[in-house]
Amino acid sequence: MTSTWVLGANEGLFGLEALPYGVAAHKDGSAELVVRIGDQTLPLAAAGAATASDHAELFNAGLLDPLMAAGPRIWAEVRAEITTWLSDDSHRERLEPLLRPVDAHNLRLPFTVADYVDFYSSEAHATNVGRIFRPDQAPLTPNWKHLPIGYHGRSGSVVVSGTDVVRPSGQRKAPADAAPTFGPSRRLDIEAEVGFVVGVGSELGRPVDVSAFVDHVFGVVLVNDWSARDIQSWEYVPLGPFLGKSFATSMSAWVLPLAALHAARTVAPTQDPPVLPYLRDDRSWGLDLTLEVEWNGTVISRPPFAEMYWTPPQQLAHLTVNGAPLRTGDLLASGTVSGQRREQRGSFLELTWSGTEPVELADGSTRTFLEDGDTVVIRASAPGFGGTRIGLGEVVGRIRATR
Repeated sequence: MTSTWVLGANEGLFGLEALPYGVAAHKDGSAELVVRIGDQTLPLAAAGAATASDHAELFNAGLLDPLMAAGPRIWAEVRAEITTWLSDDSHRERLEPLLRPVDAHNLRLPFTVADYVDFYSSEAHATNVGRIFRPDQAPLTPNWKHLPIGYHGRSGSVVVSGTDVVRPSGQRKAPADAAPTFGPSRRLDIEAEVGFVVGVGSELGRPVDVSAFVDHVFGVVLVNDWSARDIQSWEYVPLGPFLGKSFATSMSAWVLPLAALHAARTVAPTQDPPVLPYLRDDRSWGLDLTLEVEWNGTVISRPPFAEMYWTPPQQLAHLTVNGAPLRTGDLLASGTVSGQRREQRGSFLELTWSGTEPVELADGSTRTFLEDGDTVVIRASAPGFGGTRIGLGEVVGRIRATR
C-alpha cells in the first residue's frame, strides 16, 4: 500500500485509501473545497494552482458540485492526482505549507442537496418496527420484499454535522387519547443511516439500470434522519412520513468517494422471493460498514450495514424506474441500519422497544427517547486493503428545546 508523506496520516482512518472531500468556510463568507488526509486538510484550489493541475477549474467553485457532475472518468483522474500529490515527495515542499488541521475549519454542507429520498432497507429494522406498531399483524407489509420502500424528504432541512436540532412540535395522539393535541414531540428519535450522493444526473423518462450505479453515484456520507415518533405515528396513514421527519436530517461533512469502498464490498443477503427483473442484481454491492451510535458519550449500538436487504443499486433503479430523473446532489439515504441483536439496533424506538426498555448511559442516567441537551454522534468505518480500516467521518447533532 502506498504511503503518504503527511505526518501521522498512515496510521489512522483517513490515509490515502480514504481521501474524503469537504468544504471549509472562512470568516468572510467564502468557502474552499478541501480533501482530508489524516487530521489535516489540503485546499484543492491552492494545490491545483501550485501543481498546474488540469482539473483546477473543478476546484474553484468552493463546493463539490462541479466535480460531482464531471463523471466517473474525471472522478478517477482527480483521485489519482491527489494520491500522487500526497504520496510523491517531489510535491511535499509545495503542498505541505498548505495543510491545515481539520479542527481549524468550520465545515459546511459539501454540495448542494438537490432531492432527498430515504429508504427502508433493513429487514431487521422493518421487522422490529412492524412488531412495535402492529403487534397483532405480520411485521413486514406485503410489499416489503418486492420493492425498496422509501419516501421523499425535504432537501432544505438537510443540515451539516454539528448543527443543533430544534425539537419539533406537531399533532400527537396516543392510542388511548380521545383526540389529538399539539405540542413538542415527546418521542424524539434518531435513525442511523448511510447516504449515497448522486454526481451524474439522468434524463427524465429514462430509468437507470442497476448496473449503472457506479456511473451516477459519486460518494457516500453518514446520515441521521431525526424522527418524531409521536408525530409520525399519528400522521403517517395513509401517505407516510411528513412532519415527523421533515424538521431536520443531519449529514456528515465529509463525502467519501465510492471508489474508496472497493475493499468493503461484500455479498448482500439473499432475496426471497425473487425480485422483478428490473431489480435483479448480482448481490455484489453489499457493503461491510460498521456504524457506531454514541448517546451523550456512551456507545449504545453498532449497526452492521452488511445485513441490509436492499442494495444501493436496487434503490437507485427503483427510484428511477418510473422515469424520475436524477440530479447532481441527489441524496439517497439507506434507511435505518439495524442488525439482529439489540446492541445492533439503529434507532431508539427499537433499542428501547418503544420506551419500555430504557437505556442506561455511562453517567448513570437512563433514556428512552431524546431529551433537550442530548448529543448523538454516529460514526462508521470500513475495511481497507491489507487489514487497514478507513473512516467515513461522523455526524453529530445536539437537541435544543422547542422555540
